[in-house]
Amino acid sequence: MARDDNRSGNRRNRDEAPEFADRLVAINRVSKTVKGGKRFGFAALVVVGDQKGRVGFGKGKAKEVPEAIRKATEQAKRQMIRVQLREGRTLHHDMHGRHGAGKVVMRTAPEGTGIIAGGPMRAVFEMLGVKDVVSKSIGSQNPYNMIRATMDGLKKEQSPRSVAQRRGKKVADILRTQDAPATDAPATEEA
Repeated sequence: MARDDNRSGNRRNRDEAPEFADRLVAINRVSKTVKGGKRFGFAALVVVGDQKGRVGFGKGKAKEVPEAIRKATEQAKRQMIRVQLREGRTLHHDMHGRHGAGKVVMRTAPEGTGIIAGGPMRAVFEMLGVKDVVSKSIGSQNPYNMIRATMDGLKKEQSPRSVAQRRGKKVADILRTQDAPATDAPATEEA
């Protein structure tokens, strides 16, 4: 009997995953034309994250707004991605993302910059836990495409540790090569 209690306890602990924050990005009224007229519903776009490097987005449609938001949140939790952050506050390097006509540029930023991003991109960065980033949306202003383009760019991010592991080098070697052009400049002082 004690063994069964232990199993259900483990299952309960597994179900109680870390608490996620969610942000409603867009809600649209949609309609379906049927024989008797139009049936109205709602489509919701939600971004979910743990503010520690995991983020996901989802969309849901239903006849009522709360149900659409619930469906979108569940989908977002199912398709989360992990992004390595530098010092837990910014991106490791600059990157571009694209989806359809939506293009985004994301740049790493010094401490104290804050989140410089528009609407849907801001929601992604806040849920991800990024504190300093400069970004620009070019092209489509459609929130669905902007979020997909942002996620596309974030998937491309690579930490120095993963690059070093792939190349068979040490992290210090990778970081040294990034800083090399700035530090190897010859110092010429004439009196």
